Amino acid sequence: MFLPEYQNIFTRVQVRAALDPGVDIPNGEFERLGKPGVFVWLAGLIGNAQIGPIYLGFLGIASIATFTIGFTIIGFNMLASVNWNPIQFIRLLPWLALEPPTPDQGFKLFVPLDKGGWYPIAGAFITASILLWWVRMYQRAKALGLGMHIPWAFASAIWLYLVLGFIRPMLMGSWAEAVPFGILPHLDWTTAFSIRYGNLYYNPFHALSIVFLYGSVLLFAMHGATILAVTRYGGERELEQITDRGTASERAALFWRWTMGWNATMESIHRWAWWFAVLTPLTGGIGILLTGTVVDNWYLWGIKHGIVPPYPNVFPAVVDPSTLPGALP
Repeated sequence: MFLPEYQNIFTRVQVRAALDPGVDIPNGEFERLGKPGVFVWLAGLIGNAQIGPIYLGFLGIASIATFTIGFTIIGFNMLASVNWNPIQFIRLLPWLALEPPTPDQGFKLFVPLDKGGWYPIAGAFITASILLWWVRMYQRAKALGLGMHIPWAFASAIWLYLVLGFIRPMLMGSWAEAVPFGILPHLDWTTAFSIRYGNLYYNPFHALSIVFLYGSVLLFAMHGATILAVTRYGGERELEQITDRGTASERAALFWRWTMGWNATMESIHRWAWWFAVLTPLTGGIGILLTGTVVDNWYLWGIKHGIVPPYPNVFPAVVDPSTLPGALP
């Protein structure tokens, strides 16, 4: 009989102790904000209930400021597109966008505002915000003596962002190749982009990116489920399980060896997950960068290299009317 006596997908008992303010900050640096923090019951259901304090520092404040400027530019352009009507702005928000400059503007540094010039300005501020946040993450990791796994993983996502909004448009010589800022318009851009270049599904780097994306989800689910399943044996204390294998890690390893013939370790599963997650935007960015710059039609490229079967000739060939006798030029 199935008795869910230990289904700990939520924290049943939340222990409250003194709030942890964190280690002391060296003199000359910014103080943490929100000291000493607060307990939030909803957060404690799935993780640490303490929220704050947070350390922003100069780079964090600069990042938030530049992002706010860029986000405000996008928002006001969307509001202007509905004639400054707040009701229409809210109603149509998923469909509104700040579009890149028109194709006739090329890839100029200074684009007239009425020709899409707000797009590179907003993009510059948001890009500055992202890069400042990356430097902040790097410095915080270094200050705490951590490895650089987190900053370099974030850099992989930044690579894809820069390819979509700057590097590829620069190589194509037109801001019009960039992705619009908007919820649904950027999805429309993705569809049109795929159709224009012969179906992105035949792009091998896009295929690799999807493999790593789905693989990341699978690894995350497998790892999370495994650790939750062995917490009754102390499996959540993974550092201890790495250095001194106990019944939790042994049972988890045995389960996966029995079910799929192979198992990761308490340490290596994180390496697998890190690489899969990092390779998702890395390979995706390469695929996007090659599209239009090196390969104009991925379907024809796939046929040429023998990875795509040609469509069968079901219907007779259609004659182009412009080639018929008497056709006007």
